[in-house]
Amino acid sequence: MLTKRIIPCLDIKNGRTVKGVNFLELRDAGDPVELAKKYADTGADELVFLDISATEERRKTLIDLVRKVAASINIPFTVGGGISSVEDVDFLLRNGADKVSINSSAVQNPDLINQIAAKYGSQCTVVAVDAKEINGEWMVHLVGGKVPTEIKLFDWVVEVEKRGAGEILFTSMNNDGTKNGFANEALAQISQLVNIPIIASGGAGTMQHFADAFTHGKADAALAASVFHYNEIAIPDLKQFLKQQNIEIRI
Repeated sequence: MLTKRIIPCLDIKNGRTVKGVNFLELRDAGDPVELAKKYADTGADELVFLDISATEERRKTLIDLVRKVAASINIPFTVGGGISSVEDVDFLLRNGADKVSINSSAVQNPDLINQIAAKYGSQCTVVAVDAKEINGEWMVHLVGGKVPTEIKLFDWVVEVEKRGAGEILFTSMNNDGTKNGFANEALAQISQLVNIPIIASGGAGTMQHFADAFTHGKADAALAASVFHYNEIAIPDLKQFLKQQNIEIRI
C-alpha cells in the first residue's frame, strides 16, 4: 500500500505567505523560505507553492522566491501560479521545482496538460481544481476562485486524467479555511472516477480531519496551510496520530 502524504501549502501574495477563508480575507502567515525549511525539517512529505495572484495579475510566478524555497528544502516541490506554456514549466523546473501545478490555464487551454505530460512526464504534471458546490452541483472556478465556469467538477477530473495529468489537487472552496474538515464525499467520488493520486485541500482543522480525508475521502495526500502556519498542528504529532489509526504514513 502506498503511504499517505502530508503536504503543507504556501499560498504566496506579494512575496509573503498568506491564508484566507473561502479564498477571501487573506492575512499574513509568515516568510515562505522560513516556513518551507521548517516543514522540510519536521517531516513534511512534499511542499506546494502557489503564487495565488499571478494569474489575476497576468504575470509569471515569482521565480526568485521559488529558487530560494527550493534551495532550503530536500523534499518534492510543486509550484503553481501564472503557468500558461511549456516554456513556463521548463523555466520553473530549471529553477528548483519538481512538479508544476496548472489550474486556470488548464481549463482555458486543455491541450497544455497533454503538452506538459508529453514533454516532462505525467509525474511532473499536477492539475489543481478549485470547485464550489452550488445547489448540489460541484462547479469548477478559475483565477483563484474568482471566476465561475459551467464545467462540472466530476467531468473535468476525468478529462484531466485522460489528457495525461499525474495528480489532481482538489480544493473545495466551500471548505477552504473553515477548519470544518475536507469535502470527503466529493473526494471519494473523484477517487472512484480516476486512477491517479488525489490531493485533498480545503478544510483541515484537526488531526481527525486528515484521517477522515484518507479513510472516508480516499485521498492519497492531504494538503493544509493555516493549521501548520499558525502552529495549531505539528507535522510530527499529526503523523504519529495517523499511524495510531493504522494509516500508512512515512514517519
